[in-house]
Amino acid sequence: MPTFFDSTADAAEASEALRGLAHASRGFDQPAEMYGVIGDLSSGMRSLRQVLDQIADVHERKAAHAFNDAGNHEAGARDALAAAQELHQAANLVDRAYDRLAEGFIAAGRIAWHPEPTVEEAAPSRWVSVVFLQGEEADRPLRILGKLGHVDAVDYLAQRDYGDETTQAALENGYVYDEPGEGTNDQVAISGDYALVVNPHIGYVSLLRRYTEPDTEAQEAAQTGPPPMRDGPELLVSYSSPDAPKRTDLPAPKSDGSWFEPAKIAAVKQARGLGL
Repeated sequence: MPTFFDSTADAAEASEALRGLAHASRGFDQPAEMYGVIGDLSSGMRSLRQVLDQIADVHERKAAHAFNDAGNHEAGARDALAAAQELHQAANLVDRAYDRLAEGFIAAGRIAWHPEPTVEEAAPSRWVSVVFLQGEEADRPLRILGKLGHVDAVDYLAQRDYGDETTQAALENGYVYDEPGEGTNDQVAISGDYALVVNPHIGYVSLLRRYTEPDTEAQEAAQTGPPPMRDGPELLVSYSSPDAPKRTDLPAPKSDGSWFEPAKIAAVKQARGLGL
């Protein structure tokens, strides 16, 4: 049987493998490769459920050996049982996540990836500034870049991205660019929707995010919308007024609002036994 030391080493190895996968999955060049990865993740989820339950069982069985730092057995046993309960709950959540992953695996199996994409008109996009650091402020992200690579550097700087607030500030101050890295000695690394720009000569580091300009006409149409009609003439009262007619264009409410559908779950479980 594996010793505790071996189990700890295996857990550390699994953690490192997942960290490597998280980095590698940012840039899949061949979409067909993702199907196999989903299958491997499904197998890993089953094992993770089992590990969590087994660790919880150990906490329950060994509660008689549990003490806190002050030597109090009652407190130690109480914490051991509490840990076991939380671990069992985590295992149940992993089981539910596995069902979602199984559905994604089945859907991914129906995709036929073509080498050439469908020609579509791309929405215009530019780059907004998220953060610009120079001098001593740039030392830490530059150290991360040198030791761990551009993905970790992007992750570190992306903590300063506040979404719409950051975008609005960049638009108001004119920090919007057609392309990242417009300086002579700028070095650019792309990671997803982020661009890391480094200039070693001047000593600055900058993070930009891809920004897709909204379609003004579509926005106005969505905000305005067609006027409500009833038998031709425009309604002069709102649907909420006392004399307003009853709406007939609303769908009937579902008797069960749960997103778990028994038939769907049964189909997934059947497919899981056949295809996973």
